[in-house]
Amino acid sequence: MLPPDTSAVQLSPDEVVRFSRHLILPEIGMEGQKRLKAASVLCVGTGGLGSPLLLYLAAAGVGRLGIVDFDVVDHSNLQRQVIHGTSWVGKPKIESAKARIHEINPHCQVDLYETALTSENALEIIAGYDIVCDGTDNFPTRYLVNDACVLLDKPNVYGSIFRFEGQATVFNFEGGPNYRDLFPEPPPPGMVPSCAEGGVVGVLPGIIGVIQATETVKLITGIGTSLSGRLLLFDALKMSFRELKLRPNPERPVIETLIDYQEFCGVGGSAPGQEEAGSVPTISVTELKTLLDGPQEDLLLLDVRNPPEAEIAVIPGAVLVPLDRIESGEATEEVRRLAKGKRLYVHCKLGGRSAKALIALGRHGIDGVNVQGGIDAWSQEVDPAVPRY
Repeated sequence: MLPPDTSAVQLSPDEVVRFSRHLILPEIGMEGQKRLKAASVLCVGTGGLGSPLLLYLAAAGVGRLGIVDFDVVDHSNLQRQVIHGTSWVGKPKIESAKARIHEINPHCQVDLYETALTSENALEIIAGYDIVCDGTDNFPTRYLVNDACVLLDKPNVYGSIFRFEGQATVFNFEGGPNYRDLFPEPPPPGMVPSCAEGGVVGVLPGIIGVIQATETVKLITGIGTSLSGRLLLFDALKMSFRELKLRPNPERPVIETLIDYQEFCGVGGSAPGQEEAGSVPTISVTELKTLLDGPQEDLLLLDVRNPPEAEIAVIPGAVLVPLDRIESGEATEEVRRLAKGKRLYVHCKLGGRSAKALIALGRHGIDGVNVQGGIDAWSQEVDPAVPRY
């Protein structure tokens, strides 16, 4: 990465005061601050990771920030996505982020891309930036960001989070490894739960996002040693960091073009278990409500979420048997006994875990029906008094 051209960059009197704590650092000084002002950074996502990333890059004086996101602010975001506030619920995240950035640094140019990053637009969007920060939460977009950065020779500052653990590194920097050296192939769909299913402690993305912001500032100013070639792992419960070495794989296939990343990651395809899941009969939440309003003597509604989720919200009458007990076989006979002589319906939060439960039960001769959309759809379509989470 070439350092930004600072030949025409000047700091205003306000900027000199604003960034004075940088200016007195010998490692940054006036030249480093000018590099920050001349630099452009694209952040893909304004969620848990994107929030601290954007806040601290704006506060550090990065002159131009691009934001890619097409989501709106939800109440459930506010536990960790600190760039957004309650008054922005229901409004576009990119607009919320821009308003907050300009509160922090009115000198920062903010370019908005209210769209999903796709194989059709990624190269055009990324080409205009010096560095890309990956704040996404799904494998198709991570592979897309990686491959576009490789094709365009852009550093990719990566972070990911789940429950109490996070990781960060810098990909594609000065011949260093890229995301495909860490994950040559994506995991089968459903093998890695999302934060919406598994949860995440609210402070965790702040820690990982600030690490990403730190690495970005270092790349721009040319100071310190980057995380390129090192995967930093953080465990919040143990309050511990450790490192794994990453090296480019000489046998890694050459990235020559962008592909269909949904298909590559098995989203909507025939990845392991998906054909079985597609064969599971389904029912809508409104149809389930009709059944529950009638006689229930011959009906069993099984909830396969985790106990903490059931403390938040329940569908009345559901019996809780977590998925891990079903998949391990521990609960097979319990479910068989509960479902004897009854029609079995199974729900979770969104419908994925309940499909897995029915596949596992089906192997033991226990058949049932999956509730599409789970309790999330129930809250939206049947009973808004049931909290969404």
